[in-house]
Amino acid sequence: MTRLSDIVEFLESFAPLDLAEDWDNVGLLVGDLDDEVSRVMTCLTVSPDVAEEAISRDVQLIVSHHPILFRGIQRITSETSDGKMLLDLIAAQVAVFSPHTAFDSAADGINRRLAESLGLTDIDALRPIAPADGHAIEDGLRVIPSGHTPVGSGRFGQLPHAMTLAEFNDRVKTALGVPHLQFVGEETVKVMRIAIACGSAAEFLPDAQQHGCDVLLTGEARFHACLEARTSGIAMVLAGHYATERPAVEQLADLLSQQFPEVNCCASEDESDPVRWSVS
Repeated sequence: MTRLSDIVEFLESFAPLDLAEDWDNVGLLVGDLDDEVSRVMTCLTVSPDVAEEAISRDVQLIVSHHPILFRGIQRITSETSDGKMLLDLIAAQVAVFSPHTAFDSAADGINRRLAESLGLTDIDALRPIAPADGHAIEDGLRVIPSGHTPVGSGRFGQLPHAMTLAEFNDRVKTALGVPHLQFVGEETVKVMRIAIACGSAAEFLPDAQQHGCDVLLTGEARFHACLEARTSGIAMVLAGHYATERPAVEQLADLLSQQFPEVNCCASEDESDPVRWSVS
């Protein structure tokens, strides 16, 4: 019999909560650690349709990348869609765990997986966190021992060979399965060193520049961040918030299946990107 506490313990070892940003709300947000778990569903965000799917599939645990309770709330009632959703989940005894930025920064977290999907090598963290073994960080650059997997915010690494920004854009679209993306920069410029920060993470532009990166790949960015990138001479590729994070959520379901073979683990089938593109 697998209890919620067993899965929480594994998730916290896979993506330690102390890797999360100070402003984040991570960990077990709803649930009783003593409850038995036989079905788990992963998703990017717990929306009303995802919650309905979990309840209909008799799921006992949702592992949602984005926290279900992000900002402080004063009341939970059925008068709001979020309140009704929470009440429905609690009534159905569905627990919710969110790793969020701890998952982003983990050794085998979202940003690492993004980097690997693009074929990057010599991967390191944009904002490294000193490992427990005490290896030093010098001027923001960590001395990495052989075989060490870095932790920290974002990632950067080398492409197998130099290519144009246009070619890199095609590489991103293929890796993430998206037909369109936005970008800042000249399509003919050659790029080699790539910075990655999933979701909405244009704040990592200075870190990407510090590490000598030619491109920052993220999900979305504000207009003024795009202007900053153009002025700074660094390309920025915006592949979509959903597209940069959802694949790792699906991979997490596979990982949980391997770790807990007696538990039915799957990714949400009803979740979809709320942002649509007009092609006409």
